[in-house]
This record gives sequence, structure tokens and C-alpha cells, in this order.
Amino acid sequence: MKIEKIFQQSGVVPFRKNGDDKFEILIIRSRKDKRWIIPKGIIDNGYSAQEAARKEAVEEAGIDGKIINVILGAQVYKKWGGKCKVVYYPLKVTEVHKKWEEDFRKRKWINIDLIQEFIKEKQLLIIIRNLKEIITA
Repeated sequence: MKIEKIFQQSGVVPFRKNGDDKFEILIIRSRKDKRWIIPKGIIDNGYSAQEAARKEAVEEAGIDGKIINVILGAQVYKKWGGKCKVVYYPLKVTEVHKKWEEDFRKRKWINIDLIQEFIKEKQLLIIIRNLKEIITA
């Protein structure tokens, strides 16, 4: 019997209000296939899931802010010969850096109501819609 490796990851759904008082989500390009995604990564030793998610936001998207301690949802996908389980948290963005570690990635602010035009993964769309319910309640 083969034991499948599970990698624990966490990520953020970065958001802000724009000048029209509408909510926007920050999306970034994936490394390889250039899909639009949101920041996520491995939970390193010594980090909580929330701390790791915030760290990934800084590294991958050049943003920082306040994690809201609410789990928006989880996603499982195959990678590295095993499965990655990602738990997502809201991140209220307070800083947008001009330069960051992975600034080869493109980033884009999108009105939350138009997100389905950019994000194609159904589970990720559900997670983002969960954020909309929380921030507009």
C-alpha cells in the first residue's frame, strides 16, 4: 500500500475597498502556466497557518496587511507526487510594495463581482465568494 504525502499549505484572499466603495481582490499570475491565482504556499516549521499565509502574500504578491482569523475554505490539489491541502484566510491589504521577492509575477486588482472572468478554478471561486459574504455582511 502506497502512502500519499500530504503537504499543508495556507493562502490569502487579499482585498481592499476602492474609491467607489467596492471591494477588489488582488490576483497574481502562477509561475508556470500563467493562470490567475491568489497567494499560497507551504506552512514552514515555526509558522502558524495565518503567519505562513501572510508571508506568502508578501513574497508572491508584494502586499501586506491584516489577516482576519476566519477560514474561507480549503482546496486540495495534486503536486510534488502527493496532495497539497490549502486553507485560505482573508487579508485586508494595507501595504502594496513597488518591489518584492517574486516581482516577476504580474498582479492585478479585480472588482470582486468580476472575479469569475479571471479565476477559473471552481473551488477557488467558492472561497472568494465566501469572502464576499463576510466583508459585505
